[in-house]
Amino acid sequence: MSRIIILSVSLVLALGSCKGEDFYSYKVQDHLGNDVSLEKYRGKVTLVVNVASRCGYTEGTYQALKKLHDILSFGDYFSVLAFPCNQFGDQEPLNMPEIIEFVTNEFDVEFPVFNKIKVIGEHADPAFKRLTEESSVVPDWNFYKYLVDETGHVVAAWGTRTTIEDIIQAAVEKAKAATKSSSNQTEKSVTTDSEAVKDEL
Repeated sequence: MSRIIILSVSLVLALGSCKGEDFYSYKVQDHLGNDVSLEKYRGKVTLVVNVASRCGYTEGTYQALKKLHDILSFGDYFSVLAFPCNQFGDQEPLNMPEIIEFVTNEFDVEFPVFNKIKVIGEHADPAFKRLTEESSVVPDWNFYKYLVDETGHVVAAWGTRTTIEDIIQAAVEKAKAATKSSSNQTEKSVTTDSEAVKDEL
């Protein structure tokens, strides 16, 4: 009897782990509050970042994220995904219309900026929680960075002080892999020289 119970529990746990099996399996909200499936990014490499508008790292990181996105998104195999969060030092006090106005006017960003979320604690957004659980890297400040491959799994994570320049090589290599795995594109669709990208930044 005990063996049957153990097997039953194991089956339940296995089935439970299948739900939201990767980052792209989740839904989030866009800046207007509309539900958006992250499945639209499957096949792409994404750099997911918890952002803030009033942080000492805001200007430099946003500028670098914009340049990285502009360079590597050519060929549609890479995207930065930004999630505003006010949990660290209350440094994202703006509402969503104000956030969008700020990042557009100050940095001319073209990558997606989603609805404000919590990234830690009991009420952490499920999609972001997936990133922290899979990477075992939990943010303790703004601008943590999670590199997600084309299958929706975290392949690297970095803290606030890690600059975009320091993660270029990993981003480029994963973007190349995503391009290479596509039957419709060739590897040449993505900038492949990490040093060249770093020079642009």
